[in-house]
Amino acid sequence: MTKFASYFFYSKKGDTMKKIIAIVLGIMIILSINKKDLEEQKEEMRGVFISYIELQEKLKNQEENQIHKNIVEMLENCQRLKLNTVILQVRASSDAIYPSKIFPKSSYLKEETDILKIFIEESHKREIKLIAWINPYRISTTNDISKISKDSPAYSYRNTDTIWIGNGIFWNPSKEIVEEMIIKGVKEILEYPIDGLLIDDYFYPDKEIDRKDYEEYKKKTNISIEEYHFEKINQLLKKIHKECQKKNVIFGVSPDGNIENNYEKHFADVKKWMSSKEYIDFIMPQIYYGFYNSTKAYCKVLEEWESYLKEEAIDFYTALAFYKVGREDNYAKEGRKEWLENDNIIMREILLSRNRKNYQGFSLFRYDYLFEENHYTNNSKLELENLKKVIK
Repeated sequence: MTKFASYFFYSKKGDTMKKIIAIVLGIMIILSINKKDLEEQKEEMRGVFISYIELQEKLKNQEENQIHKNIVEMLENCQRLKLNTVILQVRASSDAIYPSKIFPKSSYLKEETDILKIFIEESHKREIKLIAWINPYRISTTNDISKISKDSPAYSYRNTDTIWIGNGIFWNPSKEIVEEMIIKGVKEILEYPIDGLLIDDYFYPDKEIDRKDYEEYKKKTNISIEEYHFEKINQLLKKIHKECQKKNVIFGVSPDGNIENNYEKHFADVKKWMSSKEYIDFIMPQIYYGFYNSTKAYCKVLEEWESYLKEEAIDFYTALAFYKVGREDNYAKEGRKEWLENDNIIMREILLSRNRKNYQGFSLFRYDYLFEENHYTNNSKLELENLKKVIK
C-alpha cells in the first residue's frame, strides 16, 4: 500500500467521510497499479506455422483474385480458432513469395503476385501478427542440380564449393558471398511492415562442407572446425539481428528441440544466443515431443531449454507438434503410441508451459493439420476441441 493511502487508512484525526474517501482513493490506487502491471504483461503468442507446403497446395497456378480469397480463408480459420500470430514461410528454398531482386518467385506461383503483401494486409485487418519465416541456406529439397532455375542466384555456382549437394542442395555458410546474399534478402523482407522475422533449424547441412575455407582460416586463428562452424552461424545471426533492430522488428530462431542436435549436427550455439542481447529477441525451440517420450519427454525438455535462458530480454516460445496428433511417434520408444491414445496432449503442453517463468506463447506446426480434413486423424477434432478450451 502506498504512503498516501496508508496515511488516510490509519489516521485517527480524520472523520468518517475522510475515511470513506481515503478507502475509495486507496482502492483506486491499488487498482491502477494492478492495471498497469497487467498492461505491461505481453499478450500470449498463439501462433501457427504456414509453410511452403500449404502455400503450394492453396496457391499453385491460381489467378490473383483466387489467391486473395484463399489467403483470406486461411486467416479467417486462424481468427476463428483465436490464434493471433501467423509464421509465414516467405523463403523456403532460395525463392520468394514476393517480388525480389535477388531470388526467383516460388515455382508454384503462376504470376508475380505479392503473396507477402496480401498476407500482411489481411492479417493486420484481423489483428493477427505476421512473422516472416526464412530458410537461409536451403536451395532445394532434392539433390538434382539440373533443376536449379536459371533465375536462381545458385545457378552460377553449380560446380563450385559455394553450394553443397547431398540430402538436398544448400549454400555453404562459410562463404562471404552467401552471407551477403542472405542479409540482402533480409533487407528486402524488412521493407514490409512485418511483425517479426524467424529462421528455422537448418544451418550446417554437412560437417565437411567448408573444409577448404576452414583450413585457410586456421592459418590465422587456431580453432577447431566445429568452433569455426559456430562462429559463422553466430556472425550471420548477429548481422540479421542488427538489420531487424534498425526496423524495430523482432528477430528469433526456431531451433531443433533436441539441444544436443543443435551442437552436434546443426552447429547452432543456442546457449550463447539465449545468454546475450546480440543475437536474437526470441527463441522458439521445436519441442515436438509427448509426455511419455522415453528419451525426450516434453516436461524435461521444456525445463532444460528454460534453464539456459540467461538473458531476461529474450522471449521464450514453444513450437508444438500438432502434426503428430493421432499418429505413431516412431522415435519416442515406449511413448510411441501416446499421440494415438490421447486427444489432449497439445492442451496439456500449453497449460504446463504457462506455469514456466519465461514462457510467452506457442506456435503450432502446422496449418494443414489444424484446418484441412484430409490431414485429420481420428484424434484431430477431439484435440482441437480440447485446444479451444485453453485459448478462449
